[in-house]
Amino acid sequence: KIFMNTLKYLQSKEFLLDVDLWKLFANLEELNKISLSFVESFFEIVKEHISESGSPTDFISILRKFFQGDLCQTHQIYCLNYTSAVFYLENLRQREDFGIYLKQWCEQNEQCKRLHLPELLVAPLHRLTRYPLLLNNIWKRSTDEMEKAFIWSVKEKVEKSIRDLEGKVKWLDNFQKFRQLHEVIIWPQIWDRDKRFFVPECLKQNLRENSSENILSSASRLLLHEGRLTLAESTKLLDVYLFLFDDFLLITKIKRNKKKYGGSDTGIIPVCPSLTPELQSLIREGGFCSVLDQPIPLDRLILKNVDPVHVTVFSLRNAFLIQHENRYRQCIAVFLLQTQTEIAKKTWMSRIEMAISNYTKQHETKKSTLFCSPAESSEI
Repeated sequence: KIFMNTLKYLQSKEFLLDVDLWKLFANLEELNKISLSFVESFFEIVKEHISESGSPTDFISILRKFFQGDLCQTHQIYCLNYTSAVFYLENLRQREDFGIYLKQWCEQNEQCKRLHLPELLVAPLHRLTRYPLLLNNIWKRSTDEMEKAFIWSVKEKVEKSIRDLEGKVKWLDNFQKFRQLHEVIIWPQIWDRDKRFFVPECLKQNLRENSSENILSSASRLLLHEGRLTLAESTKLLDVYLFLFDDFLLITKIKRNKKKYGGSDTGIIPVCPSLTPELQSLIREGGFCSVLDQPIPLDRLILKNVDPVHVTVFSLRNAFLIQHENRYRQCIAVFLLQTQTEIAKKTWMSRIEMAISNYTKQHETKKSTLFCSPAESSEI
């Protein structure tokens, strides 16, 4: 509330007018109001129980009012905005004027107890997860069977609400990450990627319409592992960035721009906090990842370890080989990759092997379901 009210005051004096209060704090005022009302009502019942020497406590009315009312829903609204709020905050913190507001106007306040805004924004999420513990403690101490049954049903509903929320938050986080990847991963046209392919200018527009950029727009796709490696070419070593998804591997070239984002001309580029620090740094520098070759489907990927003997002979270090096969099991591409450490190499190889295994199992299950289902077989 200190951060929120201070920002309101500064905006009333025409400072930081472009900062969106809702993006940062969402429905925090409503959440504070209903949470405080619940706590006051709860302790009022406890005080009556103590002052009247063990008179029976009636928790059903208060639990029905709040937990079957707006308490959990208000928390859900806040929690669903949390990921976006952190995303928004990370970008605002790059600004000098916003930094002064955080450090000099808010963080020095004694009531903040040296906590920063990101540490405070997460507090309502923690509170929501504690409600089932509170309800469980009330249930344990209740002696009335009807009351116990009601409290238990409320606890189960709150736990289900939290599980549903976790799924939604995870989906939103994944959506924002993929939206950022869609912006940072550049797909060169085939005639730019490989000089062997000649396309007259009059035909290029037709091919551009069949762009492969939408490959990252699937909401169900998962990013399993990523990171920077070195690709050994015939005459040089190339910095590459690999993205291992749950259905394909993408190899990209790292392109860096000397002019950084965040200046007066370009403004601040939004950076998703769930991306790796290296990728965040690349984005802030105005860099991008240019796709080196077509995506390698996991059922067409052959992973091979490079024998330690070759390390000395060919000056390779922490190397492994990725082979791309077409549907006829012909090798159409080979990538000799090197990591910075042996541990990183083992991690990459195990993650790729695990991804291939999971992908194969899922598709085998789908095939067996397809062929075992009479209804589907008749339709086919």
